[in-house]
Amino acid sequence: MRHRQGTIRKIVIANRGEIAIRVMRAASELGIQTVGIYSQEDRFSLHRFKAEESYLVGPGKKPVDAYLDIHDIIRIAHQTGAQAVHPGYGFLAENPDFAEACAKGGLIFIGPTPETMRALGNKVLAREMAIKAGIPVMPATDPLPHDDREILKLAEKIGYPVMIKASWGGGGRGMRVIDRAEIILENVAAARREAKAAFGNDEIYL
Repeated sequence: MRHRQGTIRKIVIANRGEIAIRVMRAASELGIQTVGIYSQEDRFSLHRFKAEESYLVGPGKKPVDAYLDIHDIIRIAHQTGAQAVHPGYGFLAENPDFAEACAKGGLIFIGPTPETMRALGNKVLAREMAIKAGIPVMPATDPLPHDDREILKLAEKIGYPVMIKASWGGGGRGMRVIDRAEIILENVAAARREAKAAFGNDEIYL
């Protein structure tokens, strides 16, 4: 595999389980060496032993938090002499800060640029880009204000039923279908809380 910065000879796979194993298989077919990472709880997992090298990531952290430890993943990449990082999907795969940290650390992030992720990771901005490109889109609002009357007006303008969606993230978190005005405000509040807990941002839209 080649990149504008040179040949990729070794990659760190910043993921676990089947996802990591699939990336390892593809890398092997391309003649690229693989470095696996594993949390303390995953020390006996198959992906650890399928990689040519494997290292504990996020010592002392909970399983999910360990795989979100950007600083330690970058450290492992430098320690092993890897030229690139493959995020798999989930965990840090859609995190523009991770892609940016890789670039700052002189590593190739195998995925979109931070700018692309920031633009398309936010559904409201992605929709605006689609409109500018002349792509048909469904009626929707900008990020909802913290004004109950305005929210009711916006929902009425679109027409029920409406769907509440989180601007960031995915997987159905913060998503709700609302069929009448009487229940929209309580669901907006609940969706904001869920989006904040899941994605660190409570921005939602209709």
